[in-house]
Amino acid sequence: MQKHIDRPPVSKIEFLRKKLHKHNYLYYIKDDPEISDSEYDRMMKELIELEKSYPDLSRPDSPSMRVGAPPLSAFATTEHTIPMLSLDNGFDDSDVLAFDKKIKKNLDTSDEILYTAEPKLDGLAVELVYENGRLTRASTRGDGTRGELITENIRTIRSVPLILHSSDESSDEIKTPALLEVRGEVFMGHAGFKKLNRNQLANHLNIFANPRNAAAGSLRQLDSKITAQRPLEIFVYGIGRTTNILAESHWEYLCILKKLGFRINSLIKSGLTIKAVIEYYRELSEKRDSLPYDIDGVVVKVDSLKLQQSLGATSRSPRWAIAYKFAAVQETTKIINIEVQVGRTGVLTPVAILAPVNIAGVNVTRATLHNEDEIKRKNIKIGDTVLIQRAGDVIPEIVKVINSRRTGDEKFFPMPANCPVCGAEVVREKDEAAVRCVNTDCPAQVKERIKHFASKAAFDIEGLGDKLVEQLVEKGICNSCADIFYLNIEQLKALDRMGAVSAENILKAIDKSKKISFFRFIYGLGIRH
Repeated sequence: MQKHIDRPPVSKIEFLRKKLHKHNYLYYIKDDPEISDSEYDRMMKELIELEKSYPDLSRPDSPSMRVGAPPLSAFATTEHTIPMLSLDNGFDDSDVLAFDKKIKKNLDTSDEILYTAEPKLDGLAVELVYENGRLTRASTRGDGTRGELITENIRTIRSVPLILHSSDESSDEIKTPALLEVRGEVFMGHAGFKKLNRNQLANHLNIFANPRNAAAGSLRQLDSKITAQRPLEIFVYGIGRTTNILAESHWEYLCILKKLGFRINSLIKSGLTIKAVIEYYRELSEKRDSLPYDIDGVVVKVDSLKLQQSLGATSRSPRWAIAYKFAAVQETTKIINIEVQVGRTGVLTPVAILAPVNIAGVNVTRATLHNEDEIKRKNIKIGDTVLIQRAGDVIPEIVKVINSRRTGDEKFFPMPANCPVCGAEVVREKDEAAVRCVNTDCPAQVKERIKHFASKAAFDIEGLGDKLVEQLVEKGICNSCADIFYLNIEQLKALDRMGAVSAENILKAIDKSKKISFFRFIYGLGIRH
């Protein structure tokens, strides 16, 4: 016989929710907890039990949602009302000074421009949407225009407010906006990352290479209960579309966000001249290794919102901001061999095959050598010991050969006279560093053209990945981008690791891709120059 439980007053559940929201704010935003962790856990347990007993009283913005929701079958996508653009990069002081000079030129002023500078976290950009003070939607940056809906996963991050904080001090009170889109960076701190990997090992699971990979994998779990077990954190850094919030500067926006209950990085500084920005960069670079989370540079933004609006943006990045990246981490390794890759325009690119080396948590086994002139300039040979870095913390490249390590057994590498894939003649045109395969039907070129054609920035054909494209070309099914639109279910089903459902989904994606904007269509064609 089921035990009868007297229905509690709604006020009891509301009381617990309000208290838990308050203590989340005090703990994560103010860093000033009023209760112990055990007392917080008892309150949370009581709320969860009450909501289980009375499911009709559950709410999506309840603190109990921190534990996760039922698993999804796949992520839906959503469009950002204001694109989440990427940032232009600077790698030395001259780049940042040139950025400041360009700002003044665009504004037609010689006056000093004031900036806000903030740590550039190595995480994942997200957008949180609040309606009437409640979190209703969250998404990844995606391609900047559309992102994946990850609302249930975001709700599990304790430093994300589920409802906006209202101040108890009337003089400090901010009216709750009817709509607020907040941009931020989800990341995993060093301590949480180490603990997660210990748990992975204890459960005989693969460990994560670095905190960013761990954060990305955790945030994109279809089962938010798994995300809830991962030590994810967030710092917010800006606002998209909003109502009822008035500010004159980026810094003022950040202060308002903090009052509303968002976590703002304490290392952010405002009112900086460009000279002070460079000094801040130096300070942060020295602190980098002692911080409890990874950063890979400094984001510099024009502080005045009025000036930001005047400067505007290009199609890919705002003109009023730049990411001043830290110098890449460097390691020493050995060149085992040099191979040649053929790109979509026929360019032959030499690639160094390296003895595996870990750089900033990433296992590096290959590095681009760019072209024949680069190999000669750096005097690179097979068997050399070299200094390698991830340029801009992304693309592995060889900085220099360590000549003192040479034994005399190193071998010179000549660029091939014929294409290594199709055997056609290769040519080097006047005033070009590139050596190019002249055969436009070269299978390597065809593969790369189709991959480019189907990529997110072009026709965005979901499911048509690199391995599938390689099969289609190697089996003679696709010899051009146009052949994609003549694929049928039987051809796809005959491919390796391709079932009927996957084949149907790809055909649907191909059909959907036929409706495309003009600039994506032109980009997808990959016309040289």
